[in-house]
Amino acid sequence: MTSLEIAEVTSKQHCHVMAAIRKMEPAWQKVNQSNFRLVDYQDKKGELRPCYQLTKTECLYIATKFNDEARARLVLRWEQLELQELKRKQQLALPSPKKILALADDIIGSGLRMLNEPAEDTLTATQVAKTFNMTTFDFNARHQLLSHRPEGPGCSLQHCLPT
Repeated sequence: MTSLEIAEVTSKQHCHVMAAIRKMEPAWQKVNQSNFRLVDYQDKKGELRPCYQLTKTECLYIATKFNDEARARLVLRWEQLELQELKRKQQLALPSPKKILALADDIIGSGLRMLNEPAEDTLTATQVAKTFNMTTFDFNARHQLLSHRPEGPGCSLQHCLPT
């Protein structure tokens, strides 16, 4: 927030706000080891004039110089600015409901297409059983038996081979 906006929000003359900031800056420098940021703005005549560009913390520090009503207006203005920024970020972060539905439709559509595509490099139990000269029934039985071992479920293909 600039000192111009502080003057507007607090109903004070800009020159008085600038004087208050200059008067409070030495204490701020001592505690915070930094100066307030002095920038230029163009006035109604087109001339460059100085003003301060303050962070929220700096602005609230300056507000301690003002009366209760002016301080309250300044605090409420900061809240308004923060809410506007939050809304802006939310609008940037979230796609529209229409876009969300389109993305969901694409995801579901690609998932369904993958389910309908034939699997590559996948063998059936019958193909595996034939590889080891077993019937599918014997292969499934051995697999079932080894799946219920005390060490835990599942088995590797080596455990399913005939002994």
